Amino acid sequence: MESSSNQLNNMPHFIIECSEPIIAMKSPEEIMQKVYNTAKATQLFSKGDIKVRIKPYKYYNIGNTNNDFIHAFSYIMEGRTEDEKNSLSLSIIAKLKLMFPTVPIISINIKNFEKVGYCNKFMI
Repeated sequence: MESSSNQLNNMPHFIIECSEPIIAMKSPEEIMQKVYNTAKATQLFSKGDIKVRIKPYKYYNIGNTNNDFIHAFSYIMEGRTEDEKNSLSLSIIAKLKLMFPTVPIISINIKNFEKVGYCNKFMI
């Protein structure tokens, strides 16, 4: 079993929020797999530790329009450099842009989990 410090370093969560028509263009599984594969390819994370979820929205208001959108919220354990986080962001957006060339809004933000205050069942 991995040590607690390794588990803390390899725990990214990617939560993809999107307009509901997005999942009619590509399946949720295909979208999530693309984000998973892209995150794995960065070699910042262990493949078994990458978590991806998708939340399509039926009701939304984007600048007083109903334009389609994709936004990924990424939560990773602190300790990555700014360059690593920027590279991760650019990689994921580049892949999503290729998948969805007509979608006007595709974005991501990366937030750090702090080790202080974080707990999971393997740490007890």
